[in-house]
Amino acid sequence: MKRFIDCLIPFTTCNLQCDYCYIIHSKCWGQTLPVFRYDADRIGHALSINRLGGISLINICGDGETLLPPETVGIIHSILKNGHYVMLVTNGTVTKRFTEIAELPVDCLNRLLIKFSFHYLELKRKDWFNVFFDNVQTVRNAGCSISLELTPSDEMIPHIEDAISLCKKRTGAICHVTVARDEKNNLLPLLTHHSRTEYENIWNKFQSDLFDFKMKVFGEKRREYCYAGLWTGVLNLTTGEFRQCYRGDLLRNIFEDIESPIQFVPIGCRCAEPYCYNAHAFMTLGIVPSIRTPRFSEMRNRLCDDGSEWLTPDMKTFLNRKLIDDNIELSWIEKKLYEIGRLVKTSRMIHKSKSLLSHMYHKTIIP
Repeated sequence: MKRFIDCLIPFTTCNLQCDYCYIIHSKCWGQTLPVFRYDADRIGHALSINRLGGISLINICGDGETLLPPETVGIIHSILKNGHYVMLVTNGTVTKRFTEIAELPVDCLNRLLIKFSFHYLELKRKDWFNVFFDNVQTVRNAGCSISLELTPSDEMIPHIEDAISLCKKRTGAICHVTVARDEKNNLLPLLTHHSRTEYENIWNKFQSDLFDFKMKVFGEKRREYCYAGLWTGVLNLTTGEFRQCYRGDLLRNIFEDIESPIQFVPIGCRCAEPYCYNAHAFMTLGIVPSIRTPRFSEMRNRLCDDGSEWLTPDMKTFLNRKLIDDNIELSWIEKKLYEIGRLVKTSRMIHKSKSLLSHMYHKTIIP
C-alpha cells in the first residue's frame, strides 16, 4: 500500500434525508448532480500506479449519494484497471448502479470494497429494507467485499435491537457503528444529547471495533508528525484539486497535466483540524507511525455466522497492511527541508499577494 487517496465528489443531492446528516443541518440538500471536468479515462490515468508510486488504496465518497451520478461506476472501473484497491461509500439504494458494478471484471471486483451506510430510519420510512439488502447481496455474490456501518443518532436508540437482528439475518453479522459529530460546531463535538459515557454504553451493543477506536481518539488534538500529504491526500474528483488533507494545503490540480509527477508534501505537525475525525481510516493505515493502532481491516470486517467474512481474502490481506510497510519515514533533516520549502512557498505567496494589492491600489487611486 503505497498511498491512501480519499476522493471526494462535492455535491449535496441524495435520495434520503437523514436527520443527522450535515447536509440537512446546513440546509444545503440539493437536486442537481455534479459536473465532472474530466472523463473517467483521464481520471484513471491521473491516478496510475506509476504516478502514485505503487499500488494504492483509493476511497470514493460523495457529499450526497455517491452512486447518483452516472459517471461514478466508470470512474471506479478506470481506477481499478490500474491495479489499485478501491473503497466506495454508498447508501445502498441505487439498484441500477449495483447492477452495473456487478458486471465489472472479476479481477476488479476482487479489489473493490463497498461500504454500505445503513440508514435504518430512512430505509424504514421508505420501506426500502429489501432494496438495500438485495443490493448488498448482489455485489457480494459478484465477488466484492462489503462492510455495513450505522450512524448513531438519539432517534435511532429505540430501534437498536431491530437493527442488530436485521443485519444478522440479512448479512450474517452485526453492522459496525461510526461516530456522529455536530458539524454546526467548529469543535465537532458528539452529535447527541447524552453524555460521552452514556453514548458509549448505548452504542457498545454493536461490539464494533470501528466505534471503539473512533471513541478512543475522539476529540484528541493530534500534534505528532503526520504524513498526510506525503503518504495520503484528498482529491476533488470533479476538478482534480489535490490537497494534503481536508484542511491542508492545496498542492496542485493533478488532472491537468497527467504526465508530470505529483509533488507530495507532508503536513508534519501542522494539523489544522480540532481532531482526526476520520482516524479510523487515516490513523489505522499508519499516517502517524508513532501511534500504535489496530489494522484498518478490523474497522471494516466481520465474521459471519456461517464462517464467511465481509472482506474477501485478497482485500483483507491488503487492508492488513500499513503505509509504513511500503514507505520510509523521513529523517530529521528531510522533515526540516520540507518545512523550509513550505516557508519559502508561503513567503512567495505573501509577496505576490502584496504586489498584486499594491498594483490594484495604485491603479484605483492614481488616474
